[in-house]
Amino acid sequence: MSYLMMDFGGLQLSELEAAQLQHEAVGGVILFSRNFASRVQLCELVRQMRAIRNDLLIAVDHEGGRVQRFREDFTAIPAIGDILTAADNDMTLACQWARELAFVMAVELLACDIDLSFAPVLDLNRISEVIGKRSFSADPQEVTQLASAWIEGMHSAGMASVGKHFPGHGSVQADSHIAMPVDERSYEQIAAVDMQPFIRLCASGMLDGMMPAHVVYSSVDPNPAGFSRYWLQDILRDKMAFDGVIFSDDLGMHGASFAGGFKARAAAALDAGCDMILLCNDPAGVAEVLADFPWPKQASTRPARALKADPLLVAGALDNEKRWQRGRELAMQLNGCSNK
Repeated sequence: MSYLMMDFGGLQLSELEAAQLQHEAVGGVILFSRNFASRVQLCELVRQMRAIRNDLLIAVDHEGGRVQRFREDFTAIPAIGDILTAADNDMTLACQWARELAFVMAVELLACDIDLSFAPVLDLNRISEVIGKRSFSADPQEVTQLASAWIEGMHSAGMASVGKHFPGHGSVQADSHIAMPVDERSYEQIAAVDMQPFIRLCASGMLDGMMPAHVVYSSVDPNPAGFSRYWLQDILRDKMAFDGVIFSDDLGMHGASFAGGFKARAAAALDAGCDMILLCNDPAGVAEVLADFPWPKQASTRPARALKADPLLVAGALDNEKRWQRGRELAMQLNGCSNK
């Protein structure tokens, strides 16, 4: 019955945090920059967490560009929105680069025993204040092609993929970290444009996980997508036949305040169909739900631990030093292009 992915405050676990990791509702940990000082320190931190709970799903947002939590001793992955431009719009070359960059991103995390990066972003680069070059492109077909290649690179290293932010955050301006974005378009308009990468990648079976947006699509449903049974059950599960793990976005974000306090947010997200909820940047919120919340007694039929890294693939990837070095050189090359 592991439903909660929590974070913690610093470079090592406090006694309280170590105790919280043993709670039966906790199934994962998400790491941030505040948890990183060096690669050696990070590996020791992960070792300590594994000693407490070896079954934990350990994750991070490590997309590249401005969203990369670990820097020193890690390859600086360029923003994915720069790949196609750097390739002079040669899609074949851009897809090749996407595979190699995703492999490097994944293998460097897996070498530290981190299971998952919440990637790739499937939103379109349109008007959003928070997406921008976190997206591959403004064009749905280009996003689909490049994201497919990115996922192939992750999978080749042994890492699962998590598409975000369903059904698309790129065509609404406000940042859901600090506001409550509202998209007033019809379902037909959203499905014809922003949803296309999600639809196509679900159909291909490439997506292992999905993270919905803290966005209200007001002409479709009054609840943000991550709290909406319509979006998660009727559309994602039934119409799109997605059978992977659904993660909530961070319930500490302003876009989640729609549902009320932390216990109300947790209940709404789980009731809507999330298999694992994320609660970050609010230790009091974590303490509140762990101390007094009616967690479902039956474990999810889609346990997030199923997304833990594949040991055999990881072992092979870690031995592929030539590919890792090739990817590092590519990243340096593309960072040089994006800085011009």
